[in-house]
Amino acid sequence: MTQHAAVKVAVVDHEGADPPPPPARAGVGTGKAPSPRVDAAEPQPEWVSRLATSAGRWTVRLLALFTGLAFWHYASVTSLNFYIRFDNVPGPLQVAQALLGHLEQSAFYLHVAASLRRIAISYSLATGIGVTLGLLMGRSRLVRDIVYPYIELLRPIPAVAWIPLAILLWPTEEGSIIYITFLGALFPIVLNTVHGVEQTPEVLIRAAQSLGASRVCIFRHVVLPGALPSICAGLAIGMGVSWFSLLAGEIISGQYGIGYFTWNAYSIINYPDIVVGMLIIGLLGTSSTALVHLITRPALAWQPKAR
Repeated sequence: MTQHAAVKVAVVDHEGADPPPPPARAGVGTGKAPSPRVDAAEPQPEWVSRLATSAGRWTVRLLALFTGLAFWHYASVTSLNFYIRFDNVPGPLQVAQALLGHLEQSAFYLHVAASLRRIAISYSLATGIGVTLGLLMGRSRLVRDIVYPYIELLRPIPAVAWIPLAILLWPTEEGSIIYITFLGALFPIVLNTVHGVEQTPEVLIRAAQSLGASRVCIFRHVVLPGALPSICAGLAIGMGVSWFSLLAGEIISGQYGIGYFTWNAYSIINYPDIVVGMLIIGLLGTSSTALVHLITRPALAWQPKAR
């Protein structure tokens, strides 16, 4: 009975108590003005920032190219002769006119197609043989001891020095040109592949071994992905060197090709065509290297993007 009475008195006291005062509003009765509301700026989408960065970089590149063209035009018009002579160098307008004239002739496209065919054959062979040989050299000490002396002995020989021997070895001029181009692309691909295999972290290989992975599994899932950045770099370098070697072969022993076109223009003292050939070589080399980067990009999707 006493407990029930005590509970009833507590309830009555709680109901009769004054309600708590409502919370004061900001700026009301405090003598202070309410602080203004600041909306947080919404972050821009990632593609917008990438587009802005790319547009800025391409603007700088185009300005650099236009600056070079302007200097070239000024030096050729004024016959600038300050240690470097521009007396006989054709200007951009003359070169553009000559290029437009060649674009209307089918023979010009035959030269370009011949060079592209030789590059495709020789570079494909160099890629297959170079990557395979580099992987074997990087993983096998015996293979490396057998092949590495030949690589280091033959690599410094320039493409021009290979031309007489290539003509003696191969029965046709086409075969000798493809052989010289193949050698130019082979060595960078092999050496970069070996470097990539050697740079694979040893801790990853030991971790895979401790988990019971076989040698084939380690090679496929650890060594090969770790070497891909160096392999892709070697493929890009090999493409550039292959064009250099191709032109050396076409100049000496070719009848078609952009290298033959350039050398023939020099032989008949046609200066605008010389520059046309050089620009086409640069354009084809840049385009083919960009194509290599585009093809190998999916294999390097795991890499952090460079700033």
